[in-house]
Amino acid sequence: MNARAIEGLPEVHPGDDLAALLAEHTEAGQVVVIAHKVVSKAEGRIRALAGIEPGAEAEALAAKLGKDPRHVQAVLDESLEIVRDERVLICRTRHGFVCANAGVDQSNAPADSVILLPADPDASARALRAALPGRPAVVIADSFGRAWRLGQCDVAIGIAGLAPVDDWHGRVDRSGRRLHATAIAIADEAAAAADLARAGKDAGEPVVIVSGLERFVTDEDGPGAAALVRGRDDDLFL
Repeated sequence: MNARAIEGLPEVHPGDDLAALLAEHTEAGQVVVIAHKVVSKAEGRIRALAGIEPGAEAEALAAKLGKDPRHVQAVLDESLEIVRDERVLICRTRHGFVCANAGVDQSNAPADSVILLPADPDASARALRAALPGRPAVVIADSFGRAWRLGQCDVAIGIAGLAPVDDWHGRVDRSGRRLHATAIAIADEAAAAADLARAGKDAGEPVVIVSGLERFVTDEDGPGAAALVRGRDDDLFL
């Protein structure tokens, strides 16, 4: 497998054509991993803090956590529920993701603004794939924390044309033992590998081209990252 960050991409603004920016770099069989903030910026998913009027819940949570109540209100607006509010807001987003601050972030955002997750990351991935030469698979990635380990890893929040999971349930290992629980998160691992190809979070390299995963690239767009969301009935910790 090879992962190569695209250098020299310009700053993206609302309304920019991402496919036009990437067209010369893509071909069939590749996986294009793109940081969600670039997609969000192009789609105008930016909120100016000056235009946010915090409500009572936002004010109370902001006082408890030492945060800007306008930022907290933006988080609440993107959340279906607050899962935890100790030290950090852990939220279930409208997409079903469980993550810090519902993905609302100020890093790499315009001054006094926050960037939201794409409204429908799978739809964004499908649209970008359809517009790129060769119809490479597309993964929209974001950094998520992990409940039981320190540090963050990039995961797939939008997918088109890549198998989200390689399910080994019912297959056998090298010793002939039948597997009952192994399901490899292909898209998440591709997102994490792509992040390592960047020079750093401050390098301005939001897009990485991954090759060598052709066996997981599909002609159909597939179920998307929605297939990776664990339902509440299967969640052992919430």
